[in-house]
Amino acid sequence: MNTKEQLDAISSAAHGYFSAQNQAREKALPLCRQMIQNSGNAIRSAHRQNTEAARQLLDANRSLNEELLTAVSDSDEMRQAGFIHDAQKEYAEACLTFALIQGASLPEARDLGVSMPAYLNGLGETVGELRRFILDSLRRGDTTRCESLLDAMDDIYGVLMGMDYPNMVTHGLRRNSDAARGLIERTRGDLTTALRQDALEERLAQFERRIC
Repeated sequence: MNTKEQLDAISSAAHGYFSAQNQAREKALPLCRQMIQNSGNAIRSAHRQNTEAARQLLDANRSLNEELLTAVSDSDEMRQAGFIHDAQKEYAEACLTFALIQGASLPEARDLGVSMPAYLNGLGETVGELRRFILDSLRRGDTTRCESLLDAMDDIYGVLMGMDYPNMVTHGLRRNSDAARGLIERTRGDLTTALRQDALEERLAQFERRIC
């Protein structure tokens, strides 16, 4: 085989390779976009205590993720693509947030069919959602679950900080851990202030009852 024939064979192989990668990408992108949209809506439904709507969206995401994995099954490059990581991270965050708000068992990465970096980064993102839930509860004057959820935030941070691996391996988990720490400290301050205010109001009410 002469040089021209060799180059023609190389060109043909390259076209076949890139065509397969592009087809996988074109199939994966709309699935990822829908997963991200469903995840955001599921989290909003969870905060509004609309459990049925949240479950339906998470079930839809489970099917979409299965389609996604099938679409990229023959492409190592696409399986490692950032947009797939982001979609699976959002899916994991939605599932974990829903479970935490509902007080249910946490699904694991293998249960969801997502990569471990996507799962752990999604877990880190739940800290912000738990802060939001706690603040909403405080505004309603309901502190019943706030301390247990703050404990969960602390436990999540402990897991994240235990992952002492390079960012290239964890997809930037350290940044997520640092953000979680700040959110936890602010939430602890907000909750402490609210609980002290509740205790003060209760003591004042008891005093007023005694003097009446």
